[in-house]
Amino acid sequence: MVKIVIKGQLTTLNSYINANRNNRYGGGAVKKRETTRCAKAITKYLLDNPQDEELFPANIRFDWYRKDKRSDKDNIAFAKKFILDGFMQAELLDNDNWVNILDFEDHFYIDKDNPRVEITLTPPK
Repeated sequence: MVKIVIKGQLTTLNSYINANRNNRYGGGAVKKRETTRCAKAITKYLLDNPQDEELFPANIRFDWYRKDKRSDKDNIAFAKKFILDGFMQAELLDNDNWVNILDFEDHFYIDKDNPRVEITLTPPK
C-alpha cells in the first residue's frame, strides 16, 4: 500500500469548464498546470520513499479534504483526471486504462486548515 498526498485543492469541474469558456486555451492551461502539480507531488513522494515494486495495477482510494462544502462532490472528484495523468507524466503509469486502474473510490472530508488529496494505492488481491 502506498499513500501520496497532494497539498491544497485541485481545480473543480466547474472551474475547468469556465476556463474553457473564457479562453479557447484556458482549459488546456488548467489541465497542464494541475497535471504537472500532481506529477511533482507524486515524484517527490517516490524520491522520498523509493519503491522496489510496481505501483500498478492498483485499486485507488481518493480522500478529498476541502476547505468547505461549496463544491459538489462530483465536481471535486473530477480532479482524479489530473492525478492519473500526473502518474503518467511522472512515468509511473504507461496507461490509465482498465488493466492498470482496477477500481477507485472517493471519500470527502472538510479540513479548512489543511486541504489536500490523499491517494492510496492498493495492489490487487
